Amino acid sequence: MSEKSPNSRHPDAVVIGGGLIGSSIALRLAQAGLRVTVFDRGTAGREASSAAAGMIAPQSEKTGPPEFDQLCRLSHGIYPEFAAEIESLTGQNVNYRRDGTLLLALDEAQAAEFREIESDPGVERLDPDATKRRAPGLAADVRRALFVSGDHWVNNERLTRAVIEAAQRQGVTFKENTPVGRIAVRHDRVEGIETDRDRVTAGEVILAAGCWSATLAATVGVEFPMRPCRGQILEFELESALPLVVRAGHSYLVPREGSLVLVGTTAEYAGFDAVVTAAGISEVLQAAQRLVPSLAAGRFRRAWAGLRPDTADHLPVLGPCGVKGLTLATGHFRNGILLAPVTARLIADMVSRGAVSPLLGPFGAERFAPAAKNAV
Repeated sequence: MSEKSPNSRHPDAVVIGGGLIGSSIALRLAQAGLRVTVFDRGTAGREASSAAAGMIAPQSEKTGPPEFDQLCRLSHGIYPEFAAEIESLTGQNVNYRRDGTLLLALDEAQAAEFREIESDPGVERLDPDATKRRAPGLAADVRRALFVSGDHWVNNERLTRAVIEAAQRQGVTFKENTPVGRIAVRHDRVEGIETDRDRVTAGEVILAAGCWSATLAATVGVEFPMRPCRGQILEFELESALPLVVRAGHSYLVPREGSLVLVGTTAEYAGFDAVVTAAGISEVLQAAQRLVPSLAAGRFRRAWAGLRPDTADHLPVLGPCGVKGLTLATGHFRNGILLAPVTARLIADMVSRGAVSPLLGPFGAERFAPAAKNAV
């Protein structure tokens, strides 16, 4: 990627991590008038941000305490504006869709999970005929089905590329294939970062390096438990387009352009090995074909894997951390795509204006002390 800022060696802020979270923060900081450089260990946007399905679904994916639910719903609420802004800034179509999700239960355990949301506004319980009308070709043994009208989804690969382009157009410099080895601190104050090539001075450092964040934070005495969770995902071309997202538990099928569909996923704690395995493919396919048997006739296109940054409580690590000038924006686990707009807004407001939102409070790294040194 091109370097657009002549002041990249002495930026106001350095963002470590060029995924959707880091790039969105960089864009907001640049729009606030800061000179920003993003450092990525590989190709920006090619880690967890590209290995997701793009579901914007806080209602059907309730996975945390009320404070987390509030954060997810806030991000969901600003997503249409965010997607439209990125399209306007770049001229790229990120394929943001609002067609809803079809939640299926194939056994009693999955049906029991519906109780938490089935009485929510925008959630409709479907009889068998209505279920078939929503999405032809479903399994015959569906026990219960819900339609969640407020669920959205986006092509996260397109969105990530577009956000990077939007940030570049605002003057953000991206340094790819440049791992950060250490955060430079003096007297509990950030001075910048060090790579194997250079030392870059900056008064603000935002750590958004996904599952590599904990190792970097530990270099300045900030510790929180984190480990990578591998997710494998497949893409097929169907004979006819899937009209909406179909999900049961952690198994899903998400439509893409035309008649493409993404199928996922696994949750494997296998270290930093982002590979596709025979076992993973088998697991994903068996679960997805149980939902939509017609997937068996789909034409295989590709398979890939990514590493989600998972913390001990499966919640993100956000905000200040006790080292002046160092801000954390990591650990989003399965919700990085969903939480990108609100994370970027809150972190950029904090860094550029000193406005620390109370929404960040429950997600500070200090919540893990003194257990941070224990393995997840």
